[in-house]
Amino acid sequence: MTLQTPLLVGRHEGDHYHFLNHLMTTKVSSSDSDGALTAMEFVGPKGFGPPLHRHDVEDELFYVVEGEVWFGCGEAEAAHREGSTVWLPRGLAHTLQILSDEARIFQVTLPGQFERFVAALGSPIPNTTLPEPIEIDPEQVAQIAAKHDIQILGPPPNPIAD
Repeated sequence: MTLQTPLLVGRHEGDHYHFLNHLMTTKVSSSDSDGALTAMEFVGPKGFGPPLHRHDVEDELFYVVEGEVWFGCGEAEAAHREGSTVWLPRGLAHTLQILSDEARIFQVTLPGQFERFVAALGSPIPNTTLPEPIEIDPEQVAQIAAKHDIQILGPPPNPIAD
């Protein structure tokens, strides 16, 4: 595919993964966009937050579709609800935490490659169910992340009070 090839993806379509105790669905892969971007939807439960990390290659754009999510990047931090957009430039440490019972977020990474990280660390599934939480090996996460130009800098955020 090229940037000039249309792609129409339905609500529940895409490649689904259980990834770090939440659901990731690839909507536009780097191969779909000729390397320009990756677009994914993620759904996570209350309290979910990735470890503090930094992308060396990718910029990230998040759009909160449903729920409330706290984002922290450098000195900037705030909670955002449906309709909010968050831009996280490459090279800056960041994390997030879901504050509502569940949240659905649309994420775009530029340039494309993020879906390869999700596939390498996640488990493919045939549907859009949230995974049962499992123990996560921080060392494994850091090793796979580093192979995808993502540096793990610290643990997930502590639970944020309502």
